[in-house]
Amino acid sequence: MNKPIFFVLLCLCISFAESGEQVKIDTLSAEYGDAASQHNLGVMYMMGNGIPQSYPLALKWFSKAAKQGLASAQVNLGSMYKESLGVTQNNAEAFIWYQKAALQGHAAGQNNLALMYMLGLGVTPNPIEASRWWLKAAQQGHVSAQLSLGTLYELGLGVPKNSDEAIKWWRKAAMQGDSSAKKQLSSVGGVTK
Repeated sequence: MNKPIFFVLLCLCISFAESGEQVKIDTLSAEYGDAASQHNLGVMYMMGNGIPQSYPLALKWFSKAAKQGLASAQVNLGSMYKESLGVTQNNAEAFIWYQKAALQGHAAGQNNLALMYMLGLGVTPNPIEASRWWLKAAQQGHVSAQLSLGTLYELGLGVPKNSDEAIKWWRKAAMQGDSSAKKQLSSVGGVTK
């Protein structure tokens, strides 16, 4: 066997062994109540990383971590309820979990909460609240929030209509590589700097 192929196979074996060990470590820590390990285990079950994919088990571990206040688990739990992954779709429940994460300053939670407000999912539609949460997420560099906030300014939804602000937020998203923001900029004559 030549050396490069042997090295690649060795790395793959080590990687598989490490992922198996990580599952064992996270499972033990999760069972003892460690929120980060519970969240990690939820992600592994959600994605099927190192273990068979199981939405019900992902839901179980995200729930445990979310109830302990871990914002990333709250976002993932909200997404499971919104997308009906391992649980009956429940936008009101998704809203609650996104809100908990958003109130902790979690950018993805803020972005998702804004979307719920804008579309009226689990809550009465409120473009002003949507703009408020998208601004918080956009200020943290969340690309989708920057794109959405730019669109709100373009249309005057929840904020005063302001094409300069729209271009500002689309430019920020475009600078992070967002193709939709680049299209928006080119459609209004904005230039990515």
